[in-house]
Amino acid sequence: MLSPDSPALTMIGFAPSGDLGPLTGYTSKRGKPVWYLKAPPKIPATPWQRGMRNFFRLAAEAWTHLQPQERTDWLAAAKKARLKITGYNLWIWFQYTGNRPVIHTVERHSGIKLI
Repeated sequence: MLSPDSPALTMIGFAPSGDLGPLTGYTSKRGKPVWYLKAPPKIPATPWQRGMRNFFRLAAEAWTHLQPQERTDWLAAAKKARLKITGYNLWIWFQYTGNRPVIHTVERHSGIKLI
């Protein structure tokens, strides 16, 4: 098994950032990967944090229930409109904000009907 700082992983472009199993990692200013055991939170999540986490979990699950063509349309629209985010990120953002005028603008720029 490869360790997270294995030269093979570095060679294929694996740049540690965030959690990987029981470890948290990042790349130091010197370009070296740094790994340490995840520390448990000192205080429990607030009700607002739990609500937001649940919202994003449900939005991500809703994405998986879209028809394949709908997912393809969201991905293609974001690309054709030259957005700096993916269609998935656009979908999640729309679920969070419900901002139809922005989605209509993306539709006009991409020529793809989303909503």
